[in-house]
Amino acid sequence: MNIEHTYTFKGIPRDVLWKTIQNKEVLQRALPGCKSFEEVQEDVFTSELGISIGPVKGLFTSDVRQVDRDEPESYRLLVRGKGKPGEIDADAKMVFEETEEGTRLQCSAEVKLTGVLASVGQRVMSGVAKVVLGQFFKEIDEEAKQIV
Repeated sequence: MNIEHTYTFKGIPRDVLWKTIQNKEVLQRALPGCKSFEEVQEDVFTSELGISIGPVKGLFTSDVRQVDRDEPESYRLLVRGKGKPGEIDADAKMVFEETEEGTRLQCSAEVKLTGVLASVGQRVMSGVAKVVLGQFFKEIDEEAKQIV
C-alpha cells in the first residue's frame, strides 16, 4: 500500500521544522496515542502507541529507524510495528521543501500490513494512516510555532 501525505507548515522555516521534528520530547507529544518514545541508540527509537480509529484499535509497539538523513532536506523512516490487530512494516521518505508560505513536508510511504490490519482493506487503512499523519503534522505545527 502506498501512502502520500503533504502538509504545509505556514510561517515555519525549514530549519526550525527540521529541529522540531527531530526532538524526542516533541515527537512523543505529537504522535497520536503515544504512551512511550525512547531512543535506544542514535536515530533508533522504540515506541508504544495506542490507536483507536475506526476498525483499527489496539496497542502497538514499534521500532523506528531514521536513515539517509540529509539535513534539512530529507530523511527516511523505517517502521516495524506489532499489535493485536496485526503488523506494520513501513518505509517512509520525508522531504522538506521551503516555500513562500513556509515549509512543505511531503511524506511518501510504502506500507505492508498483516492480520486484521490487512483484512480491513487498503482504502480503510489508507484513510486511517492519513488521519494519524494529519493529527501528527498538526501537533508538530503547533510545537514549531512556539519556537518561531
